[in-house]
Amino acid sequence: MKTFSLTIGTPDGLLYKDNVERVMCRSITGDLAILADHCNFCTALGMGEAYIRLEDGTQRNAACIGGMITMMNGECHLLATTWEWEEDIDVDRAKAAKERAEERLADSTLDEKQIAAAQAKLNRALVRLGVKNK
Repeated sequence: MKTFSLTIGTPDGLLYKDNVERVMCRSITGDLAILADHCNFCTALGMGEAYIRLEDGTQRNAACIGGMITMMNGECHLLATTWEWEEDIDVDRAKAAKERAEERLADSTLDEKQIAAAQAKLNRALVRLGVKNK
């Protein structure tokens, strides 16, 4: 299969730079797959499970929490707010975050802003746990 150059970075630095067969992630409008020869494209990333398929056909899974992705002239650049490879996800920490968020959401005195913040924390924990449970 044809490959293309992929660079993945976060505010903390460069996480990946090499050729890949595919990158799959969630954009703000739904799941997105980028393959070689994809048209020039730019969109915001949502929160969800992601993966890259390497030249040898193996797959690396990750949790992606927001950012931007561009495909310009055959090169893909993904700048994520948070990108955690599957092997780096701390399951105990994610489970604890999920429990805290669920407890917070059970509080009937929360205002809309507090509910939204707790729901976002719950969604982040669920994405991380989803990646680990594949």
